[in-house]
Amino acid sequence: MRIIPLLISTLITVALIILLSMQWGKVPPIGKFLSPQHGFWQNADPIDKNFDESVKLPDLAGKAEIYFDDRLVPHVFASTDEDAYFAQGYLHAKFRLWQMEFQVYAAAGRLSELIGRKALNYDREKRRLGMVYAAEIAAKEIENDPTSKRECDAYTAGVNAYIANLKESELPVEYKLLNYKPEKWSNLKTALFLKAMCYDLAGSENDFERTNAKTVFGFEDYEKMFPAAQDSVDPIIPKGTVYPPAALSVKQPASADSLYFDIKDSSEIVPQKPKKDNGSNNWVVSGKKTKSGAPILCNDPHLGLNLPSLWYEMQINTPSMNVYGATFPGGPGVIIGFNDSCAFGLTNGGRDVMDYYEIKFRDETMKEYWFNGAWKAADFRYEHILIKGEPEMIDTVAYTVFGPVMFDKKFSGMQRRTNGNYYALRWKGHDPSNEFLFFNKMDHAKNYDDYYAAIHYLHTPGQNCLFACKNGDIAIWTQGEFPAKWKRQGEFIMPGTDSSYMWQGMIPQQENPHLINPERGFLSSANQVPADPSAYPYYLGGDFPPYRGIIINRYLNKWSNLTPKDMFTLQIENYNVFAEMARPVLMKNIDMNSLAEDERSYFDTLANWELHNDPELRAPTLFVVFWDTFNKVVWDDEFSKTKLPLVYPYASTLLEAILKDSAYKFLDNINTPAKETLRDDVTLAFKKAVAICKLADADGRMQWGKYKGTKINHLARLAPFSRTDLNVGGGTNCINATKEDHGPSWRMVVELTPKTDAYGVYPGGQSGNPGSPYYDSFIDTWAAGKYYPLWVMEKDDVKDKKVKYHMSLMGYTTNTRP
Repeated sequence: MRIIPLLISTLITVALIILLSMQWGKVPPIGKFLSPQHGFWQNADPIDKNFDESVKLPDLAGKAEIYFDDRLVPHVFASTDEDAYFAQGYLHAKFRLWQMEFQVYAAAGRLSELIGRKALNYDREKRRLGMVYAAEIAAKEIENDPTSKRECDAYTAGVNAYIANLKESELPVEYKLLNYKPEKWSNLKTALFLKAMCYDLAGSENDFERTNAKTVFGFEDYEKMFPAAQDSVDPIIPKGTVYPPAALSVKQPASADSLYFDIKDSSEIVPQKPKKDNGSNNWVVSGKKTKSGAPILCNDPHLGLNLPSLWYEMQINTPSMNVYGATFPGGPGVIIGFNDSCAFGLTNGGRDVMDYYEIKFRDETMKEYWFNGAWKAADFRYEHILIKGEPEMIDTVAYTVFGPVMFDKKFSGMQRRTNGNYYALRWKGHDPSNEFLFFNKMDHAKNYDDYYAAIHYLHTPGQNCLFACKNGDIAIWTQGEFPAKWKRQGEFIMPGTDSSYMWQGMIPQQENPHLINPERGFLSSANQVPADPSAYPYYLGGDFPPYRGIIINRYLNKWSNLTPKDMFTLQIENYNVFAEMARPVLMKNIDMNSLAEDERSYFDTLANWELHNDPELRAPTLFVVFWDTFNKVVWDDEFSKTKLPLVYPYASTLLEAILKDSAYKFLDNINTPAKETLRDDVTLAFKKAVAICKLADADGRMQWGKYKGTKINHLARLAPFSRTDLNVGGGTNCINATKEDHGPSWRMVVELTPKTDAYGVYPGGQSGNPGSPYYDSFIDTWAAGKYYPLWVMEKDDVKDKKVKYHMSLMGYTTNTRP
């Protein structure tokens, strides 16, 4: 009889083993996840974890010595560039592998493989956007150039060397939670990462919503709502600059009035799009404005705030370069930083390089489309989308002379339904280019001529490329391959039946806005318009935020004898110049006689505000709520005429309109018999804002830092791995452009004295492991507006007390480097 309990016990044990090895819905296999040897317990790094290591690896031709300082920043020393890039790939994989791969999965439209059908529409849109198609073209360009091929091959080999030696217990915790394992890296994945960044920085793209606005309101009112140029212009290249006539003549199609401006067309499609706030600040002051007599260059790119951070800080030293700065886990080189001779920074150019065309197919097979008076054969890509727990889906995507047909009768995006039309995308990111040569040459640059040669390789995304050199030169180029457009081209869906609406060429390189060694002693960019639209010979579009540029230039114009500490102060400046311009006209038009006692108290709060968005103040919250409410009071009656997707006009449009014209047409509420005035709208908006703020006061959230609620989310939106409720000031229109989950992602200040004096910080940490003390170790310093000295290590500093760990990578050749 003893055998029966034994059999029962054995069966229960087997059943438990089977059950614990299975995934149940979103829950990973419990047995594996909780395993003391292999599960998530292994991801908890002790505070005193030792990173000393000596590793022999194939495909490393020589060796790389890596010294980690007390912030876990690696200082890589190698005898060749290729060995340094190998080490960089190895380090990126060691500390950021899951982040690298997850970002590439997202870019390639492969999230359904990890989380199932709920990601299917997202994946389909990424496939139809042509992300992999663009990356394939870029990978060919990379591999056709010997310099970029060697660089990316070495980087890829380094990533794969780490993956090949990765134990199951060492897998990042996200792999264990999602129950999958890393794939081998490739140059295509590096190209994919680059194209994801190109897309994020693609500039304004509201073609469908703008088309709806033109149809609903008519072109005359559209021009009032979305002017082609702003009044508040303090461009990157100062006003008064004289430009030669355009070398490229651009002609508006003869049919534009009937087929483009006056046609009534609409769509409920709302494509995925980059965050509209993706931008940055950068500026450089020449030696004549600094205390040391050396240039000081500053940069703080404004991007999504995530954990692990977008950036990974490091130094790379070889016989041909000694460069330090912010790198992208996913690609080789330093992106924003400095070397022994110069410093360089970037802000987004913001130009529209994505346009949609309506395609006329012969029938629903989409095999032929009408173009230039004949039926033209379409090409096809068959996108195999793997779905976790389900059969794969094959999505057929037609390609035209413009690009992929993103939206058709079978797919209309994430949320909306199609109108039965076909829309193809023309995106500059699909064109051949090799931006890794830009980064490579900037990392090696020694003077202005090297910088000028490097920027020729930056095609997309267009950037404002800032430069300073120890010989005293400073320069900025708004650089990229920008389509030369006729006025308003690409703001609406364009006809795709002939070539007359296609881009007619790219603005010649030499005609991109630029300035070298200006008399005023400084250069700056903050995503404002690059040149005075009334003087520059090419159409620029109107979607450029002007206010950060205005206040930066105001300070730099009046300051002198500057030091890096002054630059810290400027980067974290919370002064709201938009509020400076808007508050007087708003407060002047509040009907004081209609205000209750509690409303008058809020009025006094706003009147006494010194216009700084400091986190402990209540007034910034009141102003932001007041303006947002006023914006809705003005526009929502017009917008109620339709259920079509629309976008609000720019804040600058409304502010400039009420400053010029107190009888601005859109102040009247079209849904009432009365004719509302500016005074009526402002007073109503203020009363509504007070009601909202009283609730915030009651909840203890009225202080700006609490109301804004800055947070840094984990990439997979895993709350336990995120940081929330950071008490940080700033916001839209402040130099410190910190918003809820977006803002300065890397602050850098570099003084180019004989021995470079540099500082920086980013809101994250060097490790991507949530169980590591280095996961979020910089966040509190960043939130406090403080900086770390950026230590440029010399070869003789190996005994310096700043060196905390030493890793040695040694190679043995197998000749398998891709």
